[in-house]
Amino acid sequence: MCLAIAFTASACTAKGAGSANASCSLNAVTTVSPITNIVQNIGGDHACVTGIVPEGTNSHTFEPAPSDAAVMADADVVFLNGLHLEEPTRDLAEANVPGGVPVIALGEETITPDQNIYDFSFPRSGGLPNPHLWTNPLYAKRYGQIVADELAQLDPANAAAYQANYRAFAERIDRLDKLVRQVTATVPPDNRKLLTYHDSFPYFAREYGWQIIGAIQPSDFADPTPQDVAALIDQIKAEHVPAIFGSEVFPSPVLQQIADETGATYVDDLRDDYLPGVNGDADHSYFALMTSDFVSFMGALGGDVTPFESFDVTNIQEGTTVTYR
Repeated sequence: MCLAIAFTASACTAKGAGSANASCSLNAVTTVSPITNIVQNIGGDHACVTGIVPEGTNSHTFEPAPSDAAVMADADVVFLNGLHLEEPTRDLAEANVPGGVPVIALGEETITPDQNIYDFSFPRSGGLPNPHLWTNPLYAKRYGQIVADELAQLDPANAAAYQANYRAFAERIDRLDKLVRQVTATVPPDNRKLLTYHDSFPYFAREYGWQIIGAIQPSDFADPTPQDVAALIDQIKAEHVPAIFGSEVFPSPVLQQIADETGATYVDDLRDDYLPGVNGDADHSYFALMTSDFVSFMGALGGDVTPFESFDVTNIQEGTTVTYR
């Protein structure tokens, strides 16, 4: 992986609460870390960014702290995913942001309802679509465009900088998109199947011709039933799936059991919204998040992942104006 730049980060809180960087023109509040990082890369030095959802927590069940209300009250804009991913945080934002401050649901501005995916952990009967759009890099590119346009509208004096940052971000995404297609072509077609702990990759799969065959975590985030596990074991044996994938953050004894009973390799280093490293590290980026996942599962399923080694996973903009709660 190309990690050409090293960073030293300094904390930054909202400017009205004693920012370490008083030159920030805007206070942007975000939710999950992929969105926080996208806003970081578009906003650069002109936007102080505060990510409300701590990394390594379950964003679906996360409840913001009362102190987060003060962060919302000092926001100039709030960017969240929407599609019911972080409803308590959305409720907090809408109850506490000053009048006229936009609360932007990026997912809902990226796809239309007819493009929503309902599946294993997000059944149509529950009415909540799968919200993990950012695992499709082209949707993340759209997130970046929405962010750039919104920041430019709120802060016209720095509009050119936001748009320039977006162009650099978009160029990097386009490079990643080409690499994903290139490497996917090296994975045997019968192996382009994903069984994961969390149901995070359906929008990736739809874009790049993969199949999601299951997810261990059901819609209520409880353990799967023995019947569910038995069905997955039968499916993996029938389809000769060579590897299944767990989370680096949330260990899954169930996936280990499935691997033991099917002979599939169990790979437990996927991430869906938890960036590698910590803020200030060169690879604490959306680019590194997705590249590490693609290398992990495409390599384990028989692909040649060496093209990813040339991809620059560093941030477009350093994380000196970003705080992760």
